[in-house]
Amino acid sequence: MLSIVQIKLENPIILLERLIDGGGWIEIILVAAYGALVVYHMQDPSRVHKWRLRTWSIFSIVFFSQLTLGLLGYEKFLMTGKLHLPIPLMILSGPIYRAQVSVMPLLFISTVLLTGPAWCSQLCYFGALDGLAARRKISGKPLKNKFRWKHSLIILIVFFTLIFRLLQVPGLYTTVIAIIFGVTGLGLIVFLSAKRGKMIHCIYYCPIGTVVNYFRYINPFRMYIDQSCTGCMKCTPVCKYDALTAKDIAAGKPGKTCTYCGDCLVTCKTLSIRYRFLNLSPTAARNLYLVLTVSLHAVFLALGRI
Repeated sequence: MLSIVQIKLENPIILLERLIDGGGWIEIILVAAYGALVVYHMQDPSRVHKWRLRTWSIFSIVFFSQLTLGLLGYEKFLMTGKLHLPIPLMILSGPIYRAQVSVMPLLFISTVLLTGPAWCSQLCYFGALDGLAARRKISGKPLKNKFRWKHSLIILIVFFTLIFRLLQVPGLYTTVIAIIFGVTGLGLIVFLSAKRGKMIHCIYYCPIGTVVNYFRYINPFRMYIDQSCTGCMKCTPVCKYDALTAKDIAAGKPGKTCTYCGDCLVTCKTLSIRYRFLNLSPTAARNLYLVLTVSLHAVFLALGRI
């Protein structure tokens, strides 16, 4: 995928190509090797959580480092030479307000088509912060009214974005509102996610997370709990997305907030939590999911500029 980008685009998008003539090919080789290393380690379910947080953190650090350099005036670190507000909200409200689609919504849609909800567990730059904040151990007590909050918030966001567009509210004002929304989200991460040990920002607040909860069904990957499950509930405290409540386990599948992260697999001694992809075996389905997800992560890492 990166080779196509390197060959076809006149304006270099791969970062090293912008700094060194021909450097894009070097970066492609390095990123491919990095992706292979990550897939190798993540095949072991006991390593998934550690490596997922590592790679997710790397992506977030690279993303925000390039943003910082761009803000300091180094325009080569900006994908288009223009600054775009790096808040997940903008992936939804930006195209509605401007009536045009930009790069980030296209990248987001590609992840949903290829790997379902992987955006919310391995690719979102804000999600990485939420994941790091929610590392503490938790009880199995489910969160309350999460869907009421999620649905209400996304309806309000779409409604006010349309109002802003109809009233032609200047971009400066909408940008300030978006920044306030993003800062509020960071506050939830720092104070609530860290306290509760669950990803409160992703579960309750992020509108893109709500979109993923439903649009992921256009992708054929699934996770399910087979009849060998003993109901031991050891997987419940591990799930940072509150998708393995007693009700979910009884239903035989994780809840809508599940992101297929795979952290729960190592806790299941009966191997009852499984991946599904068409007629593939659970092991083959999981391996395919890992390769696709890590490949997207590696590609985004190489293209992760504002």
